[in-house]
Amino acid sequence: MPFLRTLIRVVLTLVVVSLAIVLGITLWNVYMISPWTRDGRVRVYVVDMAPEVSGTVVQIPVVDNQYVHKGDPLFVLDPVRFRLAIREAQARLDGALEDLKLKRNDAKRRMGLGGIVSAEEQEVFNSSVATQIAAVDAARAALDVAKLNLQRSILYSPVNGYVTNLNLRVGDFASTGQARMAVIDADSFWVYGYFEETKMWGVHVGDEARVKLMGYKPILMGHVASIARGINDTNGAPDKLGLQDVNPIFTWVRLAQRIPVRIHLDHVPDSITLAAGMTATVSVGPEPRGRRGKLTTWLQDHL
Repeated sequence: MPFLRTLIRVVLTLVVVSLAIVLGITLWNVYMISPWTRDGRVRVYVVDMAPEVSGTVVQIPVVDNQYVHKGDPLFVLDPVRFRLAIREAQARLDGALEDLKLKRNDAKRRMGLGGIVSAEEQEVFNSSVATQIAAVDAARAALDVAKLNLQRSILYSPVNGYVTNLNLRVGDFASTGQARMAVIDADSFWVYGYFEETKMWGVHVGDEARVKLMGYKPILMGHVASIARGINDTNGAPDKLGLQDVNPIFTWVRLAQRIPVRIHLDHVPDSITLAAGMTATVSVGPEPRGRRGKLTTWLQDHL
């Protein structure tokens, strides 16, 4: 049946050509038109816990990767030195109050001796009272600072989150302003999608977004929260002579720059454990429908 064999060849050829056309159009839409990127990263805010006072660590009631609530203690500095500072400040305040009492009595006595004590001497004693009042205020402020330092000897978590990379140990000396513990803010996870500039026409604030994490099958829904308005331009960095260092490029080959787009995650299932640094595929815009849409989604996730 030569005719039948010829017809089968023609039909198979047409089917193959049709599939090639559909696949080619789909690949064109995926790589050249659709606003999506495989260069996505999970980001999070990290709180560096640095003490406001220096001291020796005497207690660490948390362990690495532990979830902590806002207000939970993270580590405690030796309070003995701060309690002694409070006693010293209290003693200075008591002494200043006694001196103020004495000087007020002296000034009061001289106020009743108008014919004996000169006006200049009365003014001197009144000025002495005012100076001592200032000394009392300074001593009271020093006492408040000493009490505040005792309160700051215990560091509390400012957010709900996770203690990460815990290297602090009892006996370590913590210096003022030096970060000794990191807490990941569990309520601040977001995704940065780095989109090619050629696809930014399809990305707008408020657009629907879909995030596919590399390690999980479920699609996370979100929306575009913001778009970065600038990236670093290496050509603008001057050399030691103050001249611009312009990198040469191939005229016929130019790589598209990547623009950071911040994606807010609307909901994260309990089965997914987010960690900063995870990679993800990010698609922006309405979800494609039909078979072609399913093929487009599959290509985005696997190619």
